[in-house]
Amino acid sequence: MISLIRQLMTGRFWLIAAPYTWLLLFFALPFAIVLMISVSTAAFSVPPYEAVFSYADQQLKILLNLGNYSFLLDDPLYYLAYWGSIKMAFFATILTLLLGYPMAYAIAQAPQKNQTVLLLLVMLPSWTSFLIRIYAWMGILSNEGVINGLLQAMGLIDEPIQMLNTNFAVYVGIVYAYLPFMILPLYANLVKLDSTLLEAASDLGARRFTAFWRVTLPLSKNGIIAGSMLVFIPVVGEFVIPELLGGPDTLMIGTVLWAEFFGNRDWPVASALAIIMLVILLIPIMLFHRYQSKSLEASS
Repeated sequence: MISLIRQLMTGRFWLIAAPYTWLLLFFALPFAIVLMISVSTAAFSVPPYEAVFSYADQQLKILLNLGNYSFLLDDPLYYLAYWGSIKMAFFATILTLLLGYPMAYAIAQAPQKNQTVLLLLVMLPSWTSFLIRIYAWMGILSNEGVINGLLQAMGLIDEPIQMLNTNFAVYVGIVYAYLPFMILPLYANLVKLDSTLLEAASDLGARRFTAFWRVTLPLSKNGIIAGSMLVFIPVVGEFVIPELLGGPDTLMIGTVLWAEFFGNRDWPVASALAIIMLVILLIPIMLFHRYQSKSLEASS
């Protein structure tokens, strides 16, 4: 008891309590609310679900409706939505990595006085409203948009190419929107690499590509994993880009969630969808945490 009081009197306790309080208020509490709604029953009321906990006649009643989860397991639509989201996020992450790695490498190899300017150019589009930037892509990719107009003016095509309302447009929008999230972790990792390692590889007869493949790429693995996580996780639940740029064949869990919440007003089923999506996303998060722990143990 005395030791606890001493800890309370020190700044160490408050330093530790601050992040835990943040997690409690903005993660644990919202998660508990969504979990509670996911085991409730839909109702024509405000809010549109029945209470899980009720107290009457000195009795506390708990009504758990697990039928929401069994309903998701019986309907193949939700399987396809989850699979479509994971597939879209996976390939979008690969495309973002293929574009972002050369850009991050070029910025890290640029003179130090130019690196800040180049980083600002990467982040500058993010200072504009996300919704406005996606609307801009609707104008660029439409049949009467910039790309089709240029191709027709150059005589390369006779009729407009259908790009908007396709999966191609969704990939373009996701890669464009999330590219900075890939570049910045990669740059932070690449800029710290020891250049003497490349000089040693060159002295041993390695060509530039061999040195990059054998030295630079393995040492930038932490940046690759961090950037991929920053892209993959939010893309799985993306709603705005598929809704504005995608078509009827674009089925992602974000659009299904929106339809359940606001279209069908079935909050319990929508909450169950969100809980399952969170469980799915916990798998790569746990793998990333395990990898980081092993890396820290190896380096210590």
